[in-house]
Amino acid sequence: MNDVLRRELEYHERLYSGFAQWHFARPAVRALRRHMVGRILRVTGAGARSRVLSLGCGIGDTELLLAAHVGELVGVDLSPAAIRQARADAQRLGIGNVRFEEGIGAEGPFDVVMAIFFLHHLPDQALAELPRSLRGNLAPGGVFYSLDPSSRRLSGAVGRLLVPRLMQRYQSPDERELEPESTARLFRNAGFDARIEMYDFFSSPLAGLFPGWRMGYQAARAMDGAILRVGALRRLGSNFEVIARRC
Repeated sequence: MNDVLRRELEYHERLYSGFAQWHFARPAVRALRRHMVGRILRVTGAGARSRVLSLGCGIGDTELLLAAHVGELVGVDLSPAAIRQARADAQRLGIGNVRFEEGIGAEGPFDVVMAIFFLHHLPDQALAELPRSLRGNLAPGGVFYSLDPSSRRLSGAVGRLLVPRLMQRYQSPDERELEPESTARLFRNAGFDARIEMYDFFSSPLAGLFPGWRMGYQAARAMDGAILRVGALRRLGSNFEVIARRC
């Protein structure tokens, strides 16, 4: 394990030792996660027979919501604390078609591989190598889906200016924002049919900063739909999706 991954693991072990469980259970964050699940289902075509792999699953809060809509879901994460929590929650909720494992991958093939706020934690070399390694995990025609912060996001610039300490609280030492087009190009170069979509403008940052304010998140989500139809503003969106189909 290199130094970047070691620091990431140490950070997430602390995060998943109490704070994340409380934060991710708040109303606005839960509403955000439900929206993510609906979006993943729409753009990947995942359904009742699909086998899904989630990279960097954390405590599995998105995965446990998604599990009801797919055939099987495997979540992997390097953090033992996260996997313990995810397994405990799956058992408590009686969800039997999901499995959580420590590590970086699982035996395929899968119909969908997803990575929610995961790629921007990877060292540059690991990110560059990931698309080619994923081809072995995806069935022919399978889809990779990721969601990560954009390097052009206006919300990040405003947050660093107005509330820098609060921004740092939610960021690990080595994570960074990613440039959307160059990220998608990594997948195209590995033989995927890849496209980019902007996920939101300020609804996700709002949910992170004010996790108990569900009505605020819902209002922001509605406004995002209008804002992202404006080309000049669309480029300044907060988080972008890479949707890549194995050819």
